[in-house]
Amino acid sequence: MMTGTTTYAGFWRRFAASFLDGLLLSVVTAPFTLQVGGSIADASRRSASSTISLVVGWLYFALMESSAKQATVGKMALGIIVTDLDGRRIGFGRATGRYFAKFLSVLTLGIGFLMAGFTERKQALHDMVASCLVIRGAAPSQARVTSPTAPPLPPPPPFGG
Repeated sequence: MMTGTTTYAGFWRRFAASFLDGLLLSVVTAPFTLQVGGSIADASRRSASSTISLVVGWLYFALMESSAKQATVGKMALGIIVTDLDGRRIGFGRATGRYFAKFLSVLTLGIGFLMAGFTERKQALHDMVASCLVIRGAAPSQARVTSPTAPPLPPPPPFGG
């Protein structure tokens, strides 16, 4: 378990990071959405657009949060990272689970997200499901860039961690 000077990222900081990520993803997925247009008759094109948006969002969050940066662009801008319960980098599998667990937070009418403002370690429902923390600071691998004598960090588990 993490102890010491760990500062957990609170609700508003996480909300702002999520807002920035949403803006970025909107720009990326806009061409697919605009291609669909307003045609109600073409449900298959709308379905394809939704599927593409889902896959782009999943890959963006899972790849970025399991990377050496441990954060999406929005999280980096707000100075927060995603870790496991011991402060280590999470793997792609855990990041994938965390992403899809966000749908549970949506299904609870947003209460799953609001939990980040009230729980002891500022965890939202999807963080609890995936055994993750969101903390303030830079990823250890990023902080060590300035220290040439620091040993390299071990890679995260491929799909289980």
